Amino acid sequence: MDIDDDQLKTLVDVFYARVRTDPELGPIFNDVIGDWPEHLEKLTAFWSSVMLTSGRYKGNPMMAHLKHIRRITPALFDRWLALWARTTSDVMSPAAAAALQEKAQRISESLQYAMFHRPGAAARQVA
Repeated sequence: MDIDDDQLKTLVDVFYARVRTDPELGPIFNDVIGDWPEHLEKLTAFWSSVMLTSGRYKGNPMMAHLKHIRRITPALFDRWLALWARTTSDVMSPAAAAALQEKAQRISESLQYAMFHRPGAAARQVA
């Protein structure tokens, strides 16, 4: 597939520039991200690990999202995915965009299951 780390860095930079100005996503991300350059580097490493199996990412996306469960809704996941689809289509080749969109959809489903549908999820939302 025609994806490399430089392309992923460009994608992440463009995408999160759009997220930061999005009227619904922006306030959430801008409230919790203190160091955008560091966060963008971490997200580039995440996508490199996911798409290129580079092993660069060292973190726990589930815990990162669970910390903000009171502010994150399924509708925000849908909005993130729609913006991701537009951005990947703008920045990547069609095949790469499709692969990135498919992977993001699966990750979203996994995160949402853990956050909203597993036993105890409702208790975590109000705790």
